[in-house]
Amino acid sequence: MIPTIHKQGTSTAGLIAYLYGAGRSEEHVDPHLVASFDGLAPDPGRDPGATEEDLQQVLDEPLRLLPADTRPDKHVWHASVRAAPGDRTLTDAEWADIARRVIAATGIDPGDGAGCRWAAIRHADDHIHLIATLVREDGRKPDHHRSGQRAQNECRRIEADYDLYRVAPGDGTAAKRPTSAERHKAQRQGRDRTAREELRETVRRAAAGTGSETEFFDRLASAGLLVRRRIAPSGDTLGYTVALPEDRNKDGAPVHYSGSKLAPDLSLPRLRERWTDAPDQPTAAQASGPASARRRATGALWQAVLLIDHGDDGPVAAQIAAVGEVLDALAKTSAIHTRHQLSQAAAAFERAARSHVRAERGHDRALRQAARDLVHSGPALGRGEESATGAMLIDMAFFLATAAAAWHAKKNHAQQAVAALQAAEHLRAAYRTAAAQPMAVLQQQGQRLAPHVQQRQARLVHQALPELAERVLAEPGWPALAATLADAESIGHDPTALLAEATRRRELDTATSISDVLVWRLRRGAHLPAAPDTRPPEATGAPRLRLRPRN
Repeated sequence: MIPTIHKQGTSTAGLIAYLYGAGRSEEHVDPHLVASFDGLAPDPGRDPGATEEDLQQVLDEPLRLLPADTRPDKHVWHASVRAAPGDRTLTDAEWADIARRVIAATGIDPGDGAGCRWAAIRHADDHIHLIATLVREDGRKPDHHRSGQRAQNECRRIEADYDLYRVAPGDGTAAKRPTSAERHKAQRQGRDRTAREELRETVRRAAAGTGSETEFFDRLASAGLLVRRRIAPSGDTLGYTVALPEDRNKDGAPVHYSGSKLAPDLSLPRLRERWTDAPDQPTAAQASGPASARRRATGALWQAVLLIDHGDDGPVAAQIAAVGEVLDALAKTSAIHTRHQLSQAAAAFERAARSHVRAERGHDRALRQAARDLVHSGPALGRGEESATGAMLIDMAFFLATAAAAWHAKKNHAQQAVAALQAAEHLRAAYRTAAAQPMAVLQQQGQRLAPHVQQRQARLVHQALPELAERVLAEPGWPALAATLADAESIGHDPTALLAEATRRRELDTATSISDVLVWRLRRGAHLPAAPDTRPPEATGAPRLRLRPRN
């Protein structure tokens, strides 16, 4: 149950005409009254003897009793209450009860006998509109301060009473939802998303990995957006707006949105916080290509996981915000076969990246550098080392998203926790796609190991993970883990120490595949290639990696 408080208006008649009209796309069906302040208001929808003007005059009567110079200019209060997708269709009587409860909760008509005059109009199965005149019967103004939050709280109780979908309570940090007019416009134009949603994603992607204001605006222009800057007399940029070239108003002018209207963290002041001390020069990871950038980003995410588990709130909030930037950069540069799921993960995590806990900048430098490395190293191919390091990075991002969800849940950030879990599910799906080929190669390599080598690796797992060893050995990924342990041993690493390091700093029993997780942790920690080279030695000019120790 989602309530929305709309901007106050000046014309009761205009709003009534819209609510009882056909809608901008003929979407209004059977407009009619379901409730009113006294239960007797005229209904121009179903009463042939009632007109829209009759309803307007009844609602505005307290306004006309005031002296003209004391009447409020914006006296029309308007709200809508929408059922969640998948909820059952409510009856008119149920919507009437919901209308009365929301009206009372917001302070429009608190039940003291002198509240505002109001009406509830239904013109669709899934929502109603509430209209009220902001003058009480006793001539005073209503106390409707924070009416949006009051309506949200009452809707949470309504959901429980009517056994409806339970919407996670908000905290005022979410990005503004598209208006119904924006949704209908997108439908008329045959677009899947509104202009606001498309701009939000484009600007967010453009900001990922940027190091300066100049770079950010260059990326917006390269993305094809129309950009306007608000310039101070000093020449400094005070703000910006963006528009899609094809999104026009009735006069043919582009419809511009400011960054803050797209999302709170896309305002220019908030973006400038990212660029404080941001490096301008490329790092070794950027210069070495996508695989190196992904390996470096995996290390940065690992450190962030540990901090989220045990850090203070300010640094944790900074880490989580920066993770959103890494996911945007990863989606932007990912191989084509993982791009859809990674884009969905980044879009979901956008909500998890904001809360009322103030981020302490500086703690997020490694993650923001990782995002910059990913963007500047270029798009990855869907094969070889680039594909395997992509799977390694996605695997770590999944653990980080679940860690962020747990942290938000502890802080009672319900919407953020849900969003982080949604992102984790998309990351899980992307991982399965990204890891299929490199894990298959590693599994074949492990299956070719001599039996006594496989037995030795199994004993190591029993020593390191006595409670989970049998589960690991039964997993399809066990041969890949055995091959990884053998690879590490062949170049001089102590596999026992590597396993201890990989398992001691974070739990594993929630992983879908423990062996997969350990493969990527070990290959990163031991600096092994993420994807074994399957070409013959003569093709590479280097000796084949020795997998079997000499007897």
